Amino acid sequence: MNERIGELARIRQEVLQGVPAATEAQHAKGKLTARERIALLLDEGSFHEVEQLRRHRATGFGLEEKKPYTDGVITGWGTVDGRTVFVYAHDFRIFGGALGEAHATKIHKIMDMAISAGAPLVSLNDGAGARIQEGVSALAGYGGIFQRNTRASGVIPQISVMLGPCAGGAAYSPALTDFVFMVRETSQMFITGPDVVKAVTGEEITQNGLGGADVHAETSGVAHFAYDDEETCIAEVRYLLSMLPSNNRGTPPRSVSADPADRRCEALRDMVPLDGSRPYDMRRVIEELVDDGEYMEVHERWATSVLTALARLDGQVVGIVASQPQSFAGVLDIHSSEKAARFVQMCDAFSIPLVTLVDVPGFLPGVDQEHGGIIRHGAKLLYAYCNATVPRVQVILRKAYGGAYIVMDSRSIGADVSLAWPANEIAVMGAEGAANVVFRRRIQAADDPDAMRGQLVKEYKAELMHPYYAAERGLVDDVIDPADTRHVLIDALSMLGSKHAPLPARKHGNPPA
Repeated sequence: MNERIGELARIRQEVLQGVPAATEAQHAKGKLTARERIALLLDEGSFHEVEQLRRHRATGFGLEEKKPYTDGVITGWGTVDGRTVFVYAHDFRIFGGALGEAHATKIHKIMDMAISAGAPLVSLNDGAGARIQEGVSALAGYGGIFQRNTRASGVIPQISVMLGPCAGGAAYSPALTDFVFMVRETSQMFITGPDVVKAVTGEEITQNGLGGADVHAETSGVAHFAYDDEETCIAEVRYLLSMLPSNNRGTPPRSVSADPADRRCEALRDMVPLDGSRPYDMRRVIEELVDDGEYMEVHERWATSVLTALARLDGQVVGIVASQPQSFAGVLDIHSSEKAARFVQMCDAFSIPLVTLVDVPGFLPGVDQEHGGIIRHGAKLLYAYCNATVPRVQVILRKAYGGAYIVMDSRSIGADVSLAWPANEIAVMGAEGAANVVFRRRIQAADDPDAMRGQLVKEYKAELMHPYYAAERGLVDDVIDPADTRHVLIDALSMLGSKHAPLPARKHGNPPA
């Protein structure tokens, strides 16, 4: 037995050490090894590896002579801040992290374990795609991953961390998960690489230009977060996990906050200009409201006219959807509607209450928007809010016009509590536009059309756009002092803590495409 134990120890040492030359090559690229990444992600000493001694059984093309342990992927579980988390990490040092049959089977197993245990799954991606030498067996392995990604969707949090290349069909797995992290310069995602693009279209482009972190964080919206180095990226993954529940049957961890729940936010009184045409940064409002000014913005650089963020109010995790007047006046467009809709769905899936901060002038007009399907995409946000059963609180800071007001979680689509600041303007459209429609003939017939228009705009505002018009009709529950917003939000969410809103029996809905 001692001899056998000694043999096992030698094998484990060989597996853990790897090939020194391959490790040096990985470090030379500015990249950590798979085990170094897992060590950063998980609490020290908590990792339990699964199928460490797995080897492939493929033959042909020289594979039978090269059968390394782990088969290029490390799988297992550990803890993050004491909570169980499952993980798999491609080991680029072995077959370039390419996926073969045994490799895929290991991933399938750890995904099944995560679903059964009801714990988050983090994938550390650094692979060269399907293992060509194994042919269609490798492709079938991807199919099994996609099927499990879909089965786990809305059941356990799934986080994809891109730390190297991810090309072809492999890119669909991250797209099916809840959050995608990328590292600049070293990670890329694309369906067809630069060589194929050049051969088909004649366009020349680099890998980073085609599918780098900044491209996916700013242009495509595929990446939710982008960082300069792996250490920062993985640290932020740990922080995100602290804001998420283990599964859809639980709630996010609650912390003890040193920030008083009844803290008045006097700065808010002067932060938002009364003039609806003047911009301001909604991030400053969020910082003033949430515990210790800390929040984690999701999709920070994509579709910037809407902000989506996770934060805490009196220690409770909340999801914040907010207009951003500093970007395109805070209008809703195709991308911002899609961004907010996906965030609302994620929060609803994982029992995270929603706070919606509204200062929206409407949907972005334009031929490109209409032809691009703004109706469909705007309906995605509408559907997401209408379908959400978590506690929902709306705050109207300034203007809320037209269909965009309805879509941004108005009382009419199910907000539990709707609040407004004294400067709010809730209307079908802005006063100037409304006067031009309603009083068109009177303005045209006037001796001085401009003076008449100005007078009628004032009358319209006084009659239909004063701050208490919506409150008088029960569309707003209360008009509050901006300084009281934090403690009013906390009180409302506390009241809604036991909310139960069952949906009609159905297989599933059919949301706008």
